[in-house]
Amino acid sequence: MRSRTAIWFECKIGYEKVMEDGLQKKVTESYVVDALSFTEAEKRIMEEMSSYISGEFTIKDIKIAPYKEIFFSDEEMADRWYKTKLQFITIDEKTEKEKRSNVNYLVQAGTLKGAVGNIERVMGTTMVDYVIASVNETTLMDVFEYGKSTEEDAKSTEEDAKPEFEAQ
Repeated sequence: MRSRTAIWFECKIGYEKVMEDGLQKKVTESYVVDALSFTEAEKRIMEEMSSYISGEFTIKDIKIAPYKEIFFSDEEMADRWYKTKLQFITIDEKTEKEKRSNVNYLVQAGTLKGAVGNIERVMGTTMVDYVIASVNETTLMDVFEYGKSTEEDAKSTEEDAKPEFEAQ
């Protein structure tokens, strides 16, 4: 498992897809890109999709994703993306009351159970008290992050999977 914190944009792409039966059908698919602005997100999704789609496609929507951090799985069967909401539990020293801060993550896994396992694997390395408030499968097809060099990939370790905590 590794994690990546960035500004993520969810992009919807419309195009005509050739189905398994050979017929063409208009579809809209969602993807996520790592970018600094809407303009850069549009440019990046156009570059990424031009190598996968033959013919014309339109960008139907671009919005800032409701999460800043994504947990990537190394498992071969991890082909789905799950939006998760964790609640970090703290105690207010003055009132001695429990406070919960919601934080959203995107988690890659093959199954719902695998997504929960991936969350627990990453969060198990921290000392923060948390509750998994929700885990929902998304319709995202893929996530495109800025490419890493093979040297950087070699340095990527379990240490990278420690999440950055940020209340939203």
